[in-house]
Amino acid sequence: MPPAFKPYGASHQVVLVITVVLFVALLLLSRTRHGVVAERLLGSLLLALWPAGLVTHAINGSFTAQTVLPLQYCDIAAIAGGIALWTHRQFCCEIVYFFGIAGTLQGLITPALIYDFPDGRFFHFFTLHGGVPITSFYVVTAMKHRPLPGAVPRMMLFSIAWYAVVAVVNVALGTNFAFQCTKPPQASLFDRLGRWPWYNFSAIGLGVVFYSVLYAPFAFRRIRR
Repeated sequence: MPPAFKPYGASHQVVLVITVVLFVALLLLSRTRHGVVAERLLGSLLLALWPAGLVTHAINGSFTAQTVLPLQYCDIAAIAGGIALWTHRQFCCEIVYFFGIAGTLQGLITPALIYDFPDGRFFHFFTLHGGVPITSFYVVTAMKHRPLPGAVPRMMLFSIAWYAVVAVVNVALGTNFAFQCTKPPQASLFDRLGRWPWYNFSAIGLGVVFYSVLYAPFAFRRIRR
């Protein structure tokens, strides 16, 4: 049996430090002629995570609908982030910014993970949950693709549409994407949102709050101008 992951244990702390270092390094590279190459390498990595996950779970005997379908909040953020880094499309930049900070960053801080280093699923989890937040901050800083007016309702509509699709899949396959059916076993923000099924509605309401907070700095900047 692989070792059990412990939040804020040695491996988790190392990952957090590496994530910060890589973000700073990427920012520095963005100011050089190697910036585009670094963007596309990170974008390619994010887009490769889903097929890499299929192989990882197949090797480790955890190949199920829950682990291989790219329907988690973080999966959508990773795919959007990869496209954003390659194409600079505004909508994809907004998706990875809002999804990445409001959602994936929570997974980096409070991981719903049971596999520790050196299990392949440990590397896959933290490559995703580290790479997406890095991209989220990068698109609004180095790339300067900041959220445009109307971004909050636009992202809420997109989020609710995704949430509805995931609900259908969960009912059909007995999965638990977006933790709609059961809260994460590890301590997380879900523990503060009430009991099932009401925490699903709380999560949607919290999404409005998070998205509004994330958009506020850019709204204030436009008002000042």
